[in-house]
Amino acid sequence: MNTQTSVEIPSEPASKKRLIPTLYMVLGIIILLALVGLFIWGALWLAQNQAPNIEAVRDIFIIALALESCLFGIVLIILLVMVIRLVNMMEFEIKPILEKTNETVGMVRGTTTFVSQNVVKPVTRANSYMAAVRRGFKAFFGNPDNLLEE
Repeated sequence: MNTQTSVEIPSEPASKKRLIPTLYMVLGIIILLALVGLFIWGALWLAQNQAPNIEAVRDIFIIALALESCLFGIVLIILLVMVIRLVNMMEFEIKPILEKTNETVGMVRGTTTFVSQNVVKPVTRANSYMAAVRRGFKAFFGNPDNLLEE
């Protein structure tokens, strides 16, 4: 009987289809460069013709950036407090639970070893001796079940 199995290796497709066609990537890069150029040109034109307005907008953005940095500082402090609480919980709540669990597993292992050596092995040995005695009686005197049926 021939039990050989053949494993077919899938072949690579002749042309891999890209998720984003190359034409879309080129058009996207060209449009992105055009938008960056327009933004730079607009900023320079506004700086020449509308300098006071640009300074006011700049000042507003500086104030907004300062408020944002204060908000990030508060969020970082809250995050630091949460990390400290997590570390304390790990140290003082979870670590003792793990130690008690380890201790319990050790006790279970010891109990299992004790029961195996002092209960299971003697019972198994006694059962094997009883089976040997029964087999010996059957060999010498015949099967007692057959005697009862007659």
